[in-house]
Amino acid sequence: AGAETVKRAVQLDAASRFQESLVCYQEGIDLLLQVVKATTDEAKKHRYRQKISELTFLSDGKYHKQIRIEENATGFGYEKLFHEYLTETVSEVWVEDPYIRQVHQASRYSLYNFLRFCEMLVKGPCKVKTIHLLTSYDEGSGRSQQMSSLQEIKQSLSNYGVTLNIDFSSSIHDREIRFNNGWMIKIGRGLDYFKKPRGPFSIGYCDLDLRPCRETTVDVFHTKHTKQV
Repeated sequence: AGAETVKRAVQLDAASRFQESLVCYQEGIDLLLQVVKATTDEAKKHRYRQKISELTFLSDGKYHKQIRIEENATGFGYEKLFHEYLTETVSEVWVEDPYIRQVHQASRYSLYNFLRFCEMLVKGPCKVKTIHLLTSYDEGSGRSQQMSSLQEIKQSLSNYGVTLNIDFSSSIHDREIRFNNGWMIKIGRGLDYFKKPRGPFSIGYCDLDLRPCRETTVDVFHTKHTKQV
């Protein structure tokens, strides 16, 4: 399986389909790492490690893709935006967003949006086991609601075998999402790039693909992320 995945990665690379080739390279590396762990023959281990080193070099490109979401644009729900980066090898996710806060702010539904993001991770095809959230405390009376909402999300995720680790920072500013397969997505507005729905029974209230967006920029990067064996 690893050899076929690597062969596919090389073909995609040659066709200048860099985003797809990076995914295949990463999957091939992960499969070879599993073989190394299961192999007791030191000579074979050495050959596999050499191959992993070669693949890591090939996959360590300076990849950058930018998506511009226009004001009032639709069709940018989380699954559409993230699905191609959520391969089966994704088991750990980091979310840094200072505004995962109250649900009743005039234009922000950040806690609900974070919940929707978690629902997407639970559905797969990735096999997420751990989600790390770094955000900031809500100011004033909203803090207790923020805390209780996040704890409810944490408890609900645990029912699906997913651990949510929550940390707070008073100085956090940047917004980014990282997956342990090497993909990093930076969204100018974080997870809160949707406009407020017109009402609880309006189209787009439940389906984010139909919800108008606020103007923002999405930058996608790939970084080398392989485990040492």
